[in-house]
Amino acid sequence: MRLRLFFPLGVLSWLLLSGQAGLCAEAISEYPLEIENLRPDSEIEHYYAEGKWIGKNGVRVRYGNAVLMAERLEVDEQTHTVKAEGNVTLQRGQVFWKGERLEYGLDSHELKSEGFRTGINPVFIAGLGLQTVVTNKVQEAQNVLITTDDLHEPSLHIKAKKVKVIVGEWIEAEDAWLYVGNVPIFWMPQYHRRLTKHQAYLVITPGYRTKFGAFVLNRYEYEVNDQFAVGMDLDYRQKRGFGAGPEINYDLGAGGQGNFSAYQASDKNPGVDEAGVPVPKDRHRISFDYSVILRTNLTATVVVREQSDALVVRDFFERQYRTNSQPVSFVEVNQLWSNFSLDVLAMPQINDFYQTVERLPDVKLTAARQQLGESPLYYDGESSAGYFRFRSGQVNGTNYAAGRADSYHQIILPQTYFGWLNFTPRIGGRFTHYSESDGNQVEYSEANRFVANTGAEASFKLSRVWQNAKNRLLDVDGLRHIMEPSFNYVYVPSPSVRPSQLPQFDTEIPSLRLLPVDYPDYNAIDSVDSQNVIRLGLRNKLQTKRDGEVQNLLNWALVTDWRLDRRPDQTVFSDVYSDLDFSPRRWIMFNSELRYDVENSEFNGANHSVTLLPNDRWSLKVGHRYFRGAPEFGPDSANNTIYDTIYYRLNENWGLRMSHHFEARDGVMEEQMYTVYRDFRSWTGALTFRVRGNRNGPDDFSVAFTFSSKSFPTRKVGTDVNSPSFLLGS
Repeated sequence: MRLRLFFPLGVLSWLLLSGQAGLCAEAISEYPLEIENLRPDSEIEHYYAEGKWIGKNGVRVRYGNAVLMAERLEVDEQTHTVKAEGNVTLQRGQVFWKGERLEYGLDSHELKSEGFRTGINPVFIAGLGLQTVVTNKVQEAQNVLITTDDLHEPSLHIKAKKVKVIVGEWIEAEDAWLYVGNVPIFWMPQYHRRLTKHQAYLVITPGYRTKFGAFVLNRYEYEVNDQFAVGMDLDYRQKRGFGAGPEINYDLGAGGQGNFSAYQASDKNPGVDEAGVPVPKDRHRISFDYSVILRTNLTATVVVREQSDALVVRDFFERQYRTNSQPVSFVEVNQLWSNFSLDVLAMPQINDFYQTVERLPDVKLTAARQQLGESPLYYDGESSAGYFRFRSGQVNGTNYAAGRADSYHQIILPQTYFGWLNFTPRIGGRFTHYSESDGNQVEYSEANRFVANTGAEASFKLSRVWQNAKNRLLDVDGLRHIMEPSFNYVYVPSPSVRPSQLPQFDTEIPSLRLLPVDYPDYNAIDSVDSQNVIRLGLRNKLQTKRDGEVQNLLNWALVTDWRLDRRPDQTVFSDVYSDLDFSPRRWIMFNSELRYDVENSEFNGANHSVTLLPNDRWSLKVGHRYFRGAPEFGPDSANNTIYDTIYYRLNENWGLRMSHHFEARDGVMEEQMYTVYRDFRSWTGALTFRVRGNRNGPDDFSVAFTFSSKSFPTRKVGTDVNSPSFLLGS
C-alpha cells in the first residue's frame, strides 16, 4: 500500500510520538522531524509497508541542529537514516558538507559519502570516501584537498592520501604535499592542523609614524604543543631604535595556566614624562599572569606588571595602554562555598610612579544572600581586615598607612503583596576599626566608627499586549508594552566618625553614572556618610516578533535620586539619567545616553549613536559624545566629540573603512583613519593611514601595511573593528 502526497507550497511535520504518521516512538525520539518541499513540483511520498518516506524534486529535512537538502532523499523508519542524492547539502551546527550522494544517521550523526566538500571554519576540505569513525565527531576520507582559501580554485592548498577530522578541534593528514597553484613544493609525511589556531605564523608590519620614523614590527608565534606557545617580538623604529622581547603562553592543566612576556627597548629619543622628568633610555616592560585551581572552588591568581616608566606601554603598546593605562600587580586566593566566600588579596606597589593603595594583605569573608532557616528573613554580610598603605606615586607626595577591620551585616525581608507588588525592607549595621596611621604630612588617630542603615525597595510590573499590531515600516508583528517602576529608599544616619577624620583607602571613585546607594553594593568603606534618599527608576520596553523571536523594539530606562536630607555637597535631585535603545528595523540601532541637571536645567552629558548594518556590503556608525566636565575628573575633562565609522565593500577583492573623531569645542580633528583592504586569493592585506591631531605639537602621522595568510590567520575576524590600532602594529 502506498500513500502519495503532493505539497506544492506546504510543509509536512510530525512530532515523533507513538502512533503518529506511522512512526513508532522508538524510531526517533529526541527531536521533531520536518520535511519540506523546495519547489512547487516537489513530492513527498510515504510507503507504509516499507517504512520509508521519499522526497523528490528538491526536498529539505530538518532534525535538531541538522538541515539536509537534496534533489531526492529517503528516510528509513527502521534504521533512522537518510539517503540523499543530487546536489546534497548537509548543515550541522557550523559545519557544511556537500556532495552528490550522502547517507546520514539522524540519531548517530554518522556520515558516509563517496565524494564530498566541506567547510569546517576556517578550513575547506574536499575528497573521496568519507566515513564516520567511532564517534560523530571523527571523520576519515581518502585523496583529500585541504585549504583555507575561500576560492573555487585555491592557489595555496594541501593534497593528502588520507585525512582524519575531529570537528572543531583538529585535522590530521598522511602523505601530504603543499601546493602553490598546481606546483608541489613541500612533502609532509604527517600534517597536523588545529582548527582553533594555527601552529605557527609570522606577522610583519612595515610602516611610518611621525614619532617613530620608518619602522618594521615583526612578530613570530609558534605553538609547541597543547601546553606551550611561544612568541618573539623583534622591532625596529628609525627614530627610537630596536626593541625586542619574548612571550610564553602555557596551560599545564591542573598545574595552572598563564602568560609571561617581556620587552626591552633602547630608546634613542625617550623624551620627558607628563611632569617634565626625563624618561630613561633603557626602557622595559615585564608582564606575568598565573592562575590555578588548587582544589574544587579554591583558586589562586598572580598578576605582575612591572615597567621602567609610566609611558613605556603608551609609546610602544598603544592597544594595551588604551585598555588599561595603569595596570596593577596582585596575588589573590579565593575559596568559594555555597553561601560564603573567603578572599585573600595582596597588592604591593610594583611601579612607584603610579598612585597605589597597597593591601598587605586584605582578607575578606563574604556572606551571599541566604535564607535564615525556615523564616522569611534573609541575611547578607561582609567582613574584612587588612593593613593598607596609600602611595601617591609622587616624589614628595602624601603617604600614609593604617590597619583596618570592617564588619557589615544586613537582614532582608522580601515580600510580595497583592500578587504583583514586590516589597523588600532591610536593616543593617557596620562597625569599622582604624589603627593610628603612620605616614608623612597627614596623621589620623585610632578610631572606631559605627553606622546603621535601613530602607526598603519596591517594584512592580505592568504589561499589555496588542496581538494584531502590524507596521511594515517598523517591522512590527504584534506589540507588548512592559513598564517597571521601582523605588529604593535608603536611610543612613550620620556615622559616629565622619569620612574627613578617617584615612581614605576605599573611596568613592568618580563615575559618569550614579553610584549604588544601598549596601553592600556601595563598597566605598572609608567614604560612608549620611544618606536619606529615594532612588526612582522607570523602565519601559516595547517588544515585537521578528523571525519568530521576541525582540526589543524599544528599551528605555530612567533613574534619578531624590535626596530628602541632602549633605552640603549635594543637590536635592541628582542628575536624571536616561538610557534608550531603539531598533526600528533589524539592521538599524539607535542608542541614547543622557544626563540632565534638574537644578540648573541643562544637560551635563550625552552620548548618541546610530548604527546601520543593512547587509554585508556596507555599514555605518555615526555618533556624538558630550560631557560638560566636572572638577573630580580634572581641569580638562569636558568633551564635545563627533565620531563616525564607515565600511564599504567594493567587490569580492576590495574593501574600504574610514573613521573620524572631531572635537567640536576647538575644531580639532583628533583622529582620522583610513584603511584599504585587498583580498590576494590566499592572502589578505590592509593599507592603513592615520592622522592624530596634537594640540601641543605637530600632528602624528602613521601609515602601515599588514598582511595575513588565510591558511595562517593571525587575528580573529573583527579585531580591526574593536582595536583599529592593530592595523598599525600596536
